[in-house]
Amino acid sequence: MKVLLLCSSFNGLSQRTWTELRGAGHDVRVQLAGDPEAAIGAAAALEPDVILCPFIKERVPAEIWQRYRTIIIHPGPPGDRGPSSLDWAISAAEPSWGVTALQAVEEMDAGPIWGYRTFALPADPPRKSSLYNGAVTQAAIELVHEVVAKAADRSFLPRELVYGAPDVRGQLRPLMRQADRAFSWSDPTADIVRRIRAADSSPGVRTTIAGAEVSVYDARPGPRFPGRPGTVLQRSRGAVLVRTGDGSVWIGHTKLRDRDQPKLPTNLALGHLLGKVPEVADPPGYREISYFRTGPVGVLTFDFYNGAMSTGQCERLAAALRHATTQDTRVLVVRGGEVFSNGIHLNVIEAAPSPDIEAWHNIKAIDDVCREIICCTGQLVVTSVGGNAGAGGVMLALGGDEVLMREGVVLNPHYRTMGLFGSEYWTYALPRRVGTYQAGVLTSRCEPVNPADALRIGLADQVLPGPRPSFEDMVLAHARRLAGHDDYYRLLERKRADRAAEERRRPLDVYRTDELAAMNRDIFDDRLGFAAARHAFVMKRPADTQRTDTRTGAQRIVA
Repeated sequence: MKVLLLCSSFNGLSQRTWTELRGAGHDVRVQLAGDPEAAIGAAAALEPDVILCPFIKERVPAEIWQRYRTIIIHPGPPGDRGPSSLDWAISAAEPSWGVTALQAVEEMDAGPIWGYRTFALPADPPRKSSLYNGAVTQAAIELVHEVVAKAADRSFLPRELVYGAPDVRGQLRPLMRQADRAFSWSDPTADIVRRIRAADSSPGVRTTIAGAEVSVYDARPGPRFPGRPGTVLQRSRGAVLVRTGDGSVWIGHTKLRDRDQPKLPTNLALGHLLGKVPEVADPPGYREISYFRTGPVGVLTFDFYNGAMSTGQCERLAAALRHATTQDTRVLVVRGGEVFSNGIHLNVIEAAPSPDIEAWHNIKAIDDVCREIICCTGQLVVTSVGGNAGAGGVMLALGGDEVLMREGVVLNPHYRTMGLFGSEYWTYALPRRVGTYQAGVLTSRCEPVNPADALRIGLADQVLPGPRPSFEDMVLAHARRLAGHDDYYRLLERKRADRAAEERRRPLDVYRTDELAAMNRDIFDDRLGFAAARHAFVMKRPADTQRTDTRTGAQRIVA
């Protein structure tokens, strides 16, 4: 079938929809919805069998929905309407939620229903982005396949939305505003955390910290502390601990409201305003890197907000890897967080006094992380990719001996949309896995890759099903089997011999030197527009230029 994806942006859900439908054999094109005339023209040019809107904020032009069956994927159960569905669901502690496929009509979110899915919401409030990237995306993809199958039957008629029907429990809710999100630092910790997570990663909740008007994100409960609510008690790894009515809360990221700067680690955003607030290392409740061992298997976990890795985070991760690789375990599992990794931290780079110099330090620091993984010859290394990954984050994963990937993740193994050649030893790790030709395709076409294709071309060794906790259990079970395998020592010796032979053929330092020479020109000479692309990306603004992806048909913003 011919399918047009009409999207506000080519985000994670849109990318996964594109990869899933292409994998099913459909002709899929993407059109950004911000320009109504362009959207109308794209529909007329393709004459699609169905138009899907997996992520759309704009109103679909009548010229489109009146002519083509246009299906909105709405993140709420049947009857739910409005632009803040997930915000209200988390804030109200709804026990369950859903996703509905409904046909576009004049009144937004009020069209006939093509299908829906429901799922339980955890008692511990999830971040809105976590809910969207997890249960919502999974339900949405199931609906996408259902809708396309139904669209193939021209006689199919969706059912009208009828309030009062047993399965129609939603309602029209307004845009959630800051007045609806407001809290006081004297409120209970649980209430504050829930309100912030309902607004994370956008738009955040406005409040005051250390006298500064800010929007806050990335909240985690802290320990009980005496003191006045609102007092900043500690700081650690970029986060600050703020006293609440009954305890404390870690605030990991903050945006100053009176400055034109991106969202940043709170310690960096507030800077001198924190005065002599004491610094603590890896406190309970806010730990980005952890290591444990279970028998012959060591597990190193890094969980960085939105998958961005700053210079300091990379330095700490490299040190943790050096510790892990010297242990007497047989297998090391390296696993990321909700987002596996998206490479260097563009927000921190943009906010630095000299972004060019910070970018240079950051890229060298993440190179050090990748080198520790590649050069670990005392253990077998399994990288556990349970969340989406992009750019250098994909290349980091490829340094392992085995790459295990969760079904449903999306990879973006390229750099060019950000105006960079790329580093992270990609010129070594990527061709080694997929071959020189395929490496060129992946890094030049700039298309998302789903796990099935990753397995087929060699980016992954296994693809495992299920939600992330069960996926990680399966990875750990695989690592234990590998550690106890009869051929373990033969496999380890072959790894050492291969690494030694590769080093004799072309040392890793040569790959790094060549990549950094190209990155030098990208960062300091700005030959491909890195500065503008980075600024547009971190400030959530349209880039100055757009590029048409000839494979997706999408006008994709450079950032």
